[in-house]
Amino acid sequence: MTGSATEESRRADATHDHGWLTESSHQTSEGRVVYVRCALCGVRRVDLQPHPLLPPRALSREQGR
Repeated sequence: MTGSATEESRRADATHDHGWLTESSHQTSEGRVVYVRCALCGVRRVDLQPHPLLPPRALSREQGR
């Protein structure tokens, strides 16, 4: 393995606080559905933000490790 591949593997296996980036979103009758991806490990999930003044909450489990 190269140094960068080893580092990526460690990053994916390590427990960390995800830094969620919005990939896309759309409005529904329940609120804004937000598709997010972790900037560090690439894991994805779907969130729902029921009101603009409330934080989003996870609708799905984390996928893609």
